[in-house]
Amino acid sequence: MSVVEVFGNVAQLIAQMAPEKVAHLKAPAQLSEEVERLVKLKKDGKINQEQSSELERYLALDLFISLAKAQARTFIAQ
Repeated sequence: MSVVEVFGNVAQLIAQMAPEKVAHLKAPAQLSEEVERLVKLKKDGKINQEQSSELERYLALDLFISLAKAQARTFIAQ
């Protein structure tokens, strides 16, 4: 089983618990700003290994939340 499949399964469980809340999840502005800063560093070729790892973790979390939100919208539509 791939990481995406595992994320999808857990995201579905979370979405079932409170679909309306999950569908409206939004990252705090401070987190969004940090991700934007790290993406800019990467684009400029100025990112170090620690920052790159941090960016990868944020992107994995974003994938997970996106999967949960999509599942939540499916449950709401039913």
